[in-house]
Order: sequence, then C-alpha cells, then structure tokens
Amino acid sequence: MKVTFLGTGTSQGVPVIACGCEVCKSHNPKDKRLRTSLLIETESTTVVIDSGPDFRQQMLRNDVKKLDAIIYTHSHKDHLAGLDDVRAFNHFQQQATEIYATPFTQQMIKQEFSYIFDRKDYPGIPQVNLNTIDKNTPFQIGDIMFTPIELLHFKMPVLGFRFNDFTYITDANFISDEEKQKILGTKYLVLNALRRETHISHFTLNEAIALSAELTPYHTYFTHISHQLGLHDEVQKELPPSINLAFDMLSIAI
Repeated sequence: MKVTFLGTGTSQGVPVIACGCEVCKSHNPKDKRLRTSLLIETESTTVVIDSGPDFRQQMLRNDVKKLDAIIYTHSHKDHLAGLDDVRAFNHFQQQATEIYATPFTQQMIKQEFSYIFDRKDYPGIPQVNLNTIDKNTPFQIGDIMFTPIELLHFKMPVLGFRFNDFTYITDANFISDEEKQKILGTKYLVLNALRRETHISHFTLNEAIALSAELTPYHTYFTHISHQLGLHDEVQKELPPSINLAFDMLSIAI
C-alpha cells in the first residue's frame, strides 16, 4: 500500500491570497500547501479521502488514472468542493464514482451539488453512488478495510479513518477515550496541527504533539497546516524524532 498526501494545507491553502508573510513568500516547495486530502493506493484499489477545491490539480499532478471511491471526513467546503471533477473518471472508467459519507454529509452533498441529483438524464453531470458510513461499522472498498473514528470539529461530529496500521485524522480538536481505543496500536498516525495559538475547532501544534505521545504510534505526521504555524524547516527542528510535518506529494509505503 502507498499513501500520498495530496494536500496538507488548511482551508485557505498556503500561500494565502494577498498575504505577504514569510511562509506565504517562501520558495521552499514544502511551504506550498494545497487543501488537505489523502490518496491511498494498492495494486487493485485507489481511494481518495476528501475532494477539496484543489481536487483536479491534485489528480493531475499525481497522475491518478483510476479512482474507485472518495471517502468524506465531513462536509466543509475545503473537503467537498472538488466533487464535480469526478466527471473525468466517470468518462474514462465508464462507471459512477462510489462516494462514502455519513447521512449528514450526504445531505450537504445533495444541497451543494443539487444538479447531480435533480437531472440524472442531463449529459455531462457527475455520476455518483452514495454509500452510507455508520460511525460504528467498518467498511471495505476493494482490498482495503476502513474503520471510522468519530471526532469533534468544535461541536460538529466528523470522521477520521484507520486502515491497516495507518490512522488519518484531520479537522478535529477532540477524540473521546472510546474512539481512541480504535487508534491504539497503529504504526502511522496523521493529525491536524493548524497553528501554535489555540483554535476553536483544530488541534494546535502542542496539542497534536501531546496526543501523539499519548497514542504512541511508530511515527506521526501533521497535516492541515496554516501559514500561521511557521516555515516548514524551522518547525520541523522543534519536533520529536518520531514526528514530521507532512508536505504535499509526500508518499509513505506501508
């Protein structure tokens, strides 16, 4: 299995429009962050977690030719907005794209992309099949088994996912003890680490470091990073040896 970080930035991406801070002006490719998304590939199965506004660009720059499914963590625009671009996969694979989401996220998909569901006979619209995620029930896509992990994004329930020995968590600031049990024993842990200052709905850098220490994975990667966190290379120097800032296009072989 190969896991690739398609994007590691927060909702505005990095650089931020019209910002002149040192991070947004940086020439280091690791400081250029598209909106957060993850690509999971085995010999037979290709899955993406979240399709944000940069979905098309991410598919092109990673040369993704086949897509079996998109799994959604939640319904915020920076995780959902690129859904229309599955049309290309519909055309070349001659089939609908399988979408996995909670009932609430499905409701928001139907609201945001009403034309997909209002006129199924209209040529050129995305073709999707909706599959419901039950937070308490693992589900399988191809040869990959996913275990949902319920999190809170301020007061909004969202999902993380564990597959094999890899756990992916973004857009969260609380995990219950019960849900932490699903993570224990994972070798690779991904956590959101937005910035240093307290945030209403995201883990800060120190909170993410502390959570990693509590859950004791073999290695931790931080994602959903804002320009407020600082320069990639400078922040990386502060982190324990088993923790890395993820960056766009980083691939991990599992």
